[in-house]
Amino acid sequence: MNQSEKLARPVRVTLYRWGGQWGPFKVKIPCGECSLTRDVIADTFETELAGVPVEIETHDWLSNWWKPLFKGGWHAPIVMVEGTIISQGHALNRGVLTQSVIDAYAGRAPVVGTHIYGKASCPHCTRAKGYLGNAGIAANYHDVVKQPRALYEMLARVKPIVGPKTPITVPQIWIDGVYVGGADALSRRLGRPDIEPNPERGQNSLTATPQVT
Repeated sequence: MNQSEKLARPVRVTLYRWGGQWGPFKVKIPCGECSLTRDVIADTFETELAGVPVEIETHDWLSNWWKPLFKGGWHAPIVMVEGTIISQGHALNRGVLTQSVIDAYAGRAPVVGTHIYGKASCPHCTRAKGYLGNAGIAANYHDVVKQPRALYEMLARVKPIVGPKTPITVPQIWIDGVYVGGADALSRRLGRPDIEPNPERGQNSLTATPQVT
């Protein structure tokens, strides 16, 4: 599968619900937590995951019990994202679904445009927005505290760049789809001399931020 085909393919979510038939056993009573899980999936698609290409397949567990079993799934409702189990045996946590889908999507869809991921209480986020504003660069701002999707997307995109053990602070910035880093890296990129220390990093902010070349 080439890159364009990966981008075009929706993230696949699979739900195995309590129901179906196996031999003489037939389930006629609906599973309340299975119904809740299906509703949570549908609503999360419309809200937190709006704009992300996703699709859902729903199967009766009793008629297909061996399929999720190979992945470790044995207790409906079972929810899988791209073949990996993210929940089973209870109603789905929508945050887990959002994070799993965003992780899968971020791995196949590049960043487009200019973005700042930050939080309201961060002075360096305010500084970064000021840098871009003074430079006449329009940016999409994402609050990672108030918007769970923004947090998951930021982590999914930054961790592969800086490494899984590197703590992620805000802001995290992209310009025209190219990763910049934090406010200090943005300052250097725009030719500004005023670099301020960021105590949240546990080190002087003059330390170079990892860059993508």
